[in-house]
Amino acid sequence: MTQSAARATGMMKPSADIEAIVSGTSGDPFAVLGPHAAGGGETAFNVFHPAAETATIIDASTGSVLLGLDKIDPRGFFSAVTSAQVGRYHVRFTRGSDTWEIDDPYRFAPILGELDLHLFGEGRHRKAYDHLGAHPMEIDGVTGVAFAVWAPNASRASVVGLFNGWDGRVHPMRKHPGAGIFEIFIPGIQAGEYYKYELLDSTGRLLPARADPYGQGSELPPGTASRVHDGRAIVWNDERWMQHRAAANDRSAPISIYEVHLASWRRGSGDSLLDYGRLADELIPYVQDLGFTHIELMPISEYPFGGSWGYQPVGLFSPTARFGPPEAFARFVDRFHEAGIGVLVDWVPAHFPSDAHGLARFDGTALYEHEDPRRGFHKDWNTLIYNYGRREVANFLESNAQFWLANYHIDGLRVDAVASMLYLDYSRQPGEWVPNINNGRENLEAVDFLQSMNTRVYADNPGAITIAEESTAWPQVSRPVDGGGLGFGYKWNMGWMHDTLQYISQDPIHRKHHHDKLTFGLIYAWNENFILPISHDEVVHGKGSLIGKMPGDRWQRFANLRAYLAFMWTHPGKKLLFMGCEFAQEAEWSHDHSLDWHLLADGAHRGIQNLVRDLNKLYRTVPALHQLDCEPEGFTWIDGGNANDSVLAFLRNGRDGEPPALVVCNFTPVVRENYAIGVPHGGRWIERLNSDASAYGGTDVGNSGARVADANAQHGQPYSLRLTLPPLGVVVFVQDGANGGGQ
Repeated sequence: MTQSAARATGMMKPSADIEAIVSGTSGDPFAVLGPHAAGGGETAFNVFHPAAETATIIDASTGSVLLGLDKIDPRGFFSAVTSAQVGRYHVRFTRGSDTWEIDDPYRFAPILGELDLHLFGEGRHRKAYDHLGAHPMEIDGVTGVAFAVWAPNASRASVVGLFNGWDGRVHPMRKHPGAGIFEIFIPGIQAGEYYKYELLDSTGRLLPARADPYGQGSELPPGTASRVHDGRAIVWNDERWMQHRAAANDRSAPISIYEVHLASWRRGSGDSLLDYGRLADELIPYVQDLGFTHIELMPISEYPFGGSWGYQPVGLFSPTARFGPPEAFARFVDRFHEAGIGVLVDWVPAHFPSDAHGLARFDGTALYEHEDPRRGFHKDWNTLIYNYGRREVANFLESNAQFWLANYHIDGLRVDAVASMLYLDYSRQPGEWVPNINNGRENLEAVDFLQSMNTRVYADNPGAITIAEESTAWPQVSRPVDGGGLGFGYKWNMGWMHDTLQYISQDPIHRKHHHDKLTFGLIYAWNENFILPISHDEVVHGKGSLIGKMPGDRWQRFANLRAYLAFMWTHPGKKLLFMGCEFAQEAEWSHDHSLDWHLLADGAHRGIQNLVRDLNKLYRTVPALHQLDCEPEGFTWIDGGNANDSVLAFLRNGRDGEPPALVVCNFTPVVRENYAIGVPHGGRWIERLNSDASAYGGTDVGNSGARVADANAQHGQPYSLRLTLPPLGVVVFVQDGANGGGQ
């Protein structure tokens, strides 16, 4: 050993620390690597690279050699001491004829501040995503990427990627023991780099390399790496939409949602996936033409298995790379907003998959999930359940909700599988679940999480909404937290969906025995702010298509579907329709193929599409059909009890001064002539929609565009109309405001 090498060794930590560095087991690399005061005004420089034969400290500006380092361990550990003042420096490595330089990552101070660490530890960091994960930045004039990962029970954490040969020994991270967060700033790398975290558990066992839980970009599946993304590059042009979206999402607004699975809405040549740009090119004019106010995307967070449709996500902060990079997704949203269309996304905080690169036993322990499978495992889906009672986990999910709303201008989150979160015994037999502290079945920690998440969403994101897919009678789902509710803005009306689909699937001759399936929903219609959902769940797993549920011959099936859609659009509640249902897709939905767009060459299918277009127009332009969707004052029964004829008649009411809309439904294939229907006002009533119109594929049985009410009382109303009810048809009349109601 040379004299300088002997001196260098004398200035080092005990050899166990060097061994930990070169063997890749060090939990405190910043205590060894980088520059360190050596006493007497001298500085020791210690660097490690397993591929290097020589290492030299050079001036970062001039490239001149400042200090040669001695190789004191043949596995790539170099060290030397100098009394010279060294400013900004690089490390030059050589191996044979190869030479490369780095800006030493171990010379930089900690990135995370005490406040950030404190807030994260308390579960109160609303923008944890701005600090954890991977973030391009500049420090002391040096560009690079800051990485941070929560892994409190790991004995070592490293960033690995092509930039270090996927070798976990090269970039071990600094640990903040109190918060359990590892961090490092790696100079020289930039947006677009693929990376993972390599962790050793508390016993030193190497774990499968992990994708970044807070990573904002992903490798294209089936690859599983995270990808560095620079969100600062996104430019938004949707100021007008953002300023006015509160009105578009309000309970009094016409909200008509088109649910979309991007991978199968439409495909390109060779059955290829369309990218975000092409999807926007084709989907925006389609949605505009049909008059939907919003789209709802099935989960957009990165997911490894396409067959999960996104409901088993791994990259919660990363838009899926299947359709392009994150900035392309941002532009996708921006373009919808420029077109005046809201964008909702399905959000999945209920569970996560057990993929080796994901969150399962992330640092070797049940970190994000529960240790006890009676609380931490979903048998139905073979997924793991988040531990909502752990502050850092709740913070992870809450900050994710904030992330999509703040960083991608998403207008609302439809929260998936809320019932599975609320009940500890969800889909479990006795003995398979653990009661709460009150010996009950409610998941109190999940309730606290949902209330906190909703409170923060509405406080921090003006105009944004949350929507619960909740299938039980849990009270006050869409009521304010301060009144004991869960705080959602809206709730899917699953009961209405099940009842009405069961009704419409009956042969008309039997419907009189199931009349209550249409009327029961009006008993509880205003307990929540409801959305009426005909979603993807109703056209998969052997359930067939929506048109496939309709009974009778071909004409009757299409007439039944037209009547059902017209009933849905005139019933209290906001609307949601899954793609393909708007033109009577015949086949059950398949996520692997495009919708059957060729069906629109058939007049019957085109007629359904025409009807949906006109229903949306009617819903948006007649205030009585949307203003009081969520208020009991918005609905009046005229005749809800005529089960023998399978006829329903009701009024939809707007705010004071708005003319009411009369809806009459005939769910039998019989024309009913001279049918008396009571109305509150005399004068002319205009037939604004007839689901049996020839433009929709019907027989044009109707009322010549209008009827005049006479003073014959009927159904408890002072006036009445004499109507012709089309077979399997729905007619909508609006009082002609021009005649002042005829009173």
